[in-house]
Amino acid sequence: MPATPPIRPGPRRRVLAATAATAALSLAGAALVGSALGTTRADGDDGPDLSRFYDQKVTWSTCDVDGVPDDLQCGRVTVPLDYAHPEAGALDLALARYRATGDKRGSVVLNFGGPGGPGVPQLAYAGKEFMELTDSYDVVSFDPRGVGRSSPVSCGEGELEGLAALEDDGALGDPGTALARLRRAAAACADNSGPVLRHMGTVDAARDMDVLRSALGDKKLNYLGFSYGTRLGAVYAARFPHKVGRFALDGVDTLTEPLTEQGIAGARGQQTALDDFVDWCVRDIACPFGQDARSAREMIVRLVWSLDENPVPADFGDDFTGQDLVGALGQGLYSKELWPSLERALARLVEDGDTSGVAAFATGGLAFGVREPGGGEPSPLAEPEDVPLDNLPAALMAINCADDPDRPTAEQITADLERLRAAYDEASPVFGRYRLAEVLLCYGRPKGTDYIRERVKDVDTPEMLLVGTRGDPATPYRWTEETAERLGDAAVVLDNKGEGHTGYGSSKCVHRKVDDFLLYGSLPPSGSSCGADTDDY
Repeated sequence: MPATPPIRPGPRRRVLAATAATAALSLAGAALVGSALGTTRADGDDGPDLSRFYDQKVTWSTCDVDGVPDDLQCGRVTVPLDYAHPEAGALDLALARYRATGDKRGSVVLNFGGPGGPGVPQLAYAGKEFMELTDSYDVVSFDPRGVGRSSPVSCGEGELEGLAALEDDGALGDPGTALARLRRAAAACADNSGPVLRHMGTVDAARDMDVLRSALGDKKLNYLGFSYGTRLGAVYAARFPHKVGRFALDGVDTLTEPLTEQGIAGARGQQTALDDFVDWCVRDIACPFGQDARSAREMIVRLVWSLDENPVPADFGDDFTGQDLVGALGQGLYSKELWPSLERALARLVEDGDTSGVAAFATGGLAFGVREPGGGEPSPLAEPEDVPLDNLPAALMAINCADDPDRPTAEQITADLERLRAAYDEASPVFGRYRLAEVLLCYGRPKGTDYIRERVKDVDTPEMLLVGTRGDPATPYRWTEETAERLGDAAVVLDNKGEGHTGYGSSKCVHRKVDDFLLYGSLPPSGSSCGADTDDY
C-alpha cells in the first residue's frame, strides 16, 4: 500500500494517451547478460556492463518553464530500462536541483514519497523548506521511472472508470464482477503504459538512484526520504551499503506487512485523522457539519454514500462521486495546516454543490504541494502536457504491486472478499472500501519481488536517522519501530510526538535535527524525542 494516503485522480477526466512512456525509450548499445541485482563493471561486478550509465555526468541548465524559481535548474540522467539486459533500451529520468550556496560537499537527494509522486515539481514548489541544506549541498530531486516526466505510466480512461466502478458496493459484493473488472484494469494499464511498466518498483528505483549518485559525482549518496521515500532509502541501503552517506528517513514505511494488512492500517489511520479533523471542525461555527462531533461523522458517511448514489456535475463534463470525496479527504488529512482549506472546500460542496475545492484535493495536488493550500495555481512543472492525468494513481499501483510478492488467486479472492470487506469497513466506514479496492488492483499483474521482504534487513551501513510521528495517519509509529529493528544497529530513532504525516515540514525540532545530521553528521541519541508543540526534546 502507499505509505501516504492514496493518491487518486479527481473527477474522472479524459486521460492523455501515454505515448511518452515509449517515446522516452531509446535503444542502447550491445551488452552482456547477467543478474538483475548486479551493479556495474566499473565497481568490479561480474554482471552486465553498466559503465556507460555510471560514466555519465548531469548537464544542468535553466528549467525553461515560466513560473518556476529562477535558481532552480533542470537536467536528466539516463538509466537502463532493464538492468539485467541494458542493451534492451534506456530511459531518461527528469531531475531538478538548487545549487549549493556555501562550500559544496556534494549533493543530497530528496524523494517526497507517494509512491508515484514526482520530485521535480515538489522541489520547485517547496524548495524554501530545504534552503539550509544548500549551505553544503546541491539539493536534488527526481521523477522516478514511470512517474512525471520520466516515461510516465498510465492506465487510460477505462482504468479510472473501472476503479470507480470497483469501489461501489455492487462490485465488491460480487466476486465474479470484481474479478472481471480487475482483469480489465490490469490489461488497460499494460496497454497504456508501454515497456517501463514491467520494470517499475523500488528495487529498480534504488538502482536508478545509484546511477544518479555517480552522475552527480558523489562517492556516497546523501539522502532525505519522506514516507514511501523511506522504503526507497532502505532498499538502497541494503543494495548499496558501502555507498550510503548520511541518510534521514521521515515517516517510516513498513518493509514486511503484506498489502492487505497495510491497507487496513492505512484505513484505520485515516479514520483517526478524520475523527481528529471533525473534532477540530465542530468547534468552528463555519463547520458545514454542525457543532456536534458524533452527528458530523455520521453526516460525512451519508455524504459519501449519497454522492456514490447520485454523483454531482464537476469540471470537464464528468461527475464527482463519493469515492472522489474519499480521495479528497485522504489528501486533506495529511497535515493540520491543510484543515482550514479542507473545511472551506467541504462547505462549498455541502452548501452550494461546488466541487472545485474538494476536486483540487482529490487530484493530489494540495497534499503534494504543487498547489498553494489556499487554492492557487499548480506549479508549472506539476502537470506538463506530456504527463497523463492518471499518472499518480497508475504509478502508485504499479510500484506497490511490484514491491509485493503476494498475488491472490481468483479462488482466494472469491473466498475472502466478504471477510476483507468486513475488516476494511470496521477499520473505517469512510476509507475502507477505497483502500480495499487499491489492494485488489494488484490482481492480474505479474508477481512482485520478494527482495524487500527477504533481503532488506540488518544493513551494514553508517547510522541512519529514522523519524516517526506519533499521530501520523499514513505511516503508523509502530512501523518506525519495526523497521528500525529490522535494519539493525544502523537505525537511530527520533520520536516526534506531534500530529500529521512526517515531521520535517511541521516540527521545528525535527527539521533542526534532520538538518544537523545531514549538514554536520550530528545524530540525536536513539530514542530521543521532539515534543508535540515545542522545539525541545
